[in-house]
Amino acid sequence: MVRWPRSPRACDPDTAAAIVGAHRRRAACVGVFVNATLDELAAEVEAIGFTHLQLHGDEGPQFCAEAARRTGCKIIKAEQVATEGDIRRLERFRTDYHLLDAAAGHLRGGSGRVWDWNMLAARRSKVPLILSGGLGPDNVAEAIEAAQPYAVDSASGTESAPGVKDPDKVRRFLEIARRGEAGGEPPGETAEVTA
Repeated sequence: MVRWPRSPRACDPDTAAAIVGAHRRRAACVGVFVNATLDELAAEVEAIGFTHLQLHGDEGPQFCAEAARRTGCKIIKAEQVATEGDIRRLERFRTDYHLLDAAAGHLRGGSGRVWDWNMLAARRSKVPLILSGGLGPDNVAEAIEAAQPYAVDSASGTESAPGVKDPDKVRRFLEIARRGEAGGEPPGETAEVTA
């Protein structure tokens, strides 16, 4: 649930708490933040019950480690990718997951832009990769085949308008992503799909 107020996908606290309350026992409940303080993150986790924090701002490695310590949440550190250097820069983060998304300036994600997955050849990290950036039903199979990610993430690619999910696109995205590639086998027992 996006908790950054400048996003068209922002989820209010009461709605976020209701979603978490209904799904926490069977799904990861991810709070998405941009440059929140440690106190704000701790308060959000306490009030809403997130299991994971996805950080899309200028947070450094020590901040991420402290966020994990203070909240007990798994940490997903996101990086906008424009160059191979962006991918390498993320390797200093010893978080639970890395999320790579297309560079989109002030948007901080959800731009619908696809980035060059060939740049992943520069990645040396063993931290599980969540692939993001313009993914939808029409390209998720290709993305999984090219990147072999731990999980995939979709925002605009499964919407009918910014912040409005299209049930058919979500269903098709999930079906294709679970297969791992068009007509293929599932990517493995540990693969996850987020939308």
